Amino acid sequence: MKNINKLVIGLIMLMGVSSCSDYLDDPKPTDVLTAVDVYNSPEGVRAYFTGVYRMFRAQYTRTDAGGVYSFYYARSMKGNDLMQRSWYKWDYQHENREDNYTRTGFAWQFPYDVINHANTMIKEIAASTALSDADKTLFTAEAKALRAYFYFQLYLEFYGEGLGLQTPPIYTEPVTEGGAMSDPAAFRQLIIDDINAAVAGLTDDRLDKSYINVAVAQGLKARILMAFNQDWDQVEAAALAACGGDAAASLNASIYDTGFDDITNSEVIWGMYQTADQTNYYYSAPHVFSDFHNGPYKGMFVNANLVNSFSSTDVRYEFENYYGVGPGHWAEYVTNKFQFSFEADMYLMRTAEMLLIAAEAKYRNSDASGAHDLLYALQLNRDPNAVKSANTGADLLEEILYERRKELYSEIGVEWFDAKRLGRGIDRDSHHLVEVDLEPNDKRFVLKVPEDEYNANENIDESVNDNR
Repeated sequence: MKNINKLVIGLIMLMGVSSCSDYLDDPKPTDVLTAVDVYNSPEGVRAYFTGVYRMFRAQYTRTDAGGVYSFYYARSMKGNDLMQRSWYKWDYQHENREDNYTRTGFAWQFPYDVINHANTMIKEIAASTALSDADKTLFTAEAKALRAYFYFQLYLEFYGEGLGLQTPPIYTEPVTEGGAMSDPAAFRQLIIDDINAAVAGLTDDRLDKSYINVAVAQGLKARILMAFNQDWDQVEAAALAACGGDAAASLNASIYDTGFDDITNSEVIWGMYQTADQTNYYYSAPHVFSDFHNGPYKGMFVNANLVNSFSSTDVRYEFENYYGVGPGHWAEYVTNKFQFSFEADMYLMRTAEMLLIAAEAKYRNSDASGAHDLLYALQLNRDPNAVKSANTGADLLEEILYERRKELYSEIGVEWFDAKRLGRGIDRDSHHLVEVDLEPNDKRFVLKVPEDEYNANENIDESVNDNR
């Protein structure tokens, strides 16, 4: 049988966990390690997790396929609000989706690498005789959160509603052979079951914000259920739990004063520390692409229509006409939201996102007043001159969705994410370098299954990309 070459078998890079800095250290060789080394103590298991989290921000293949940030930045480039002329320009042009292209290979291989590590941990934690029951519960929950997170990335990239597609293979234990494509309902249920198990088993405790705790798991649950359009009561509860129960009090506008490079800000729920001795140099998006004063690529531009939606008193108004071009030119505006630094931390989840998720959930639960209150709480925190909206019905929903774009542009691919989950298209206006419009449920929301996969996996053949 063919060997699946996407999955890393064996132990992850075992990392030393510092008792002082809590930073993620560089990987050490693994060929001399055994399951006994890792699963003989809580410290060994935590070191394994640390190695997995290091993969989030490591240099996986190339500049536009480096780590978790590559998913989010590529998605950010696919909408109407931003433009790109250097790395990621193929994503911006909606061309980076063929079965032998970088984006497809990375978006398939990277999640399955981490999923196999999660499966290894789940299996070995259960078999350990050295770990306490409490440790087993906690570590298994964290591993299931990781598995849910990366199956969710596969779902977003390789499945589209209305196209008659199957979802990628499901593996719930370490494997050496490739499986068949799966049923979408079963795929979604695995993600939901895993994230619910994570919420049930995790606590508030963690070494630092690089690790998943119950708040992060709740935030992931909110994202997952809203993407699946399931149970808005649970979406609202999970989003509010992620930001401590009081969404408005969790906001901290000073995050816009620091260039989004420091996850110690109280508004950050989850992120990855970056240090000088572990730098990604020119890999890390969006920082190295967005800072036009210091950044190396100077490739990202902001649509004037998005810029003009901010008032001059809004702390988020971080734009300038760097090149001095005239109104309407595609290069009219750049953003100073992200400060260039080789040590810039990676942002993965913020309380502002959770507040806006809760606002949408309240709207869908027929609580328009509650939705207005949350929306205004964010707007007033960002702009002292904000005026509470009077929008009702569908107009209120559109305001919430647009506020998500204003707050989260270039962070988590929110415009693409919302268009895909809501079955909408993406219409680019005349400000763009490349005017590419996507119809609702367009095939270009979906990547093709990589050629390397169907060549290596006897359970999948080239026909998997029919209608993709």
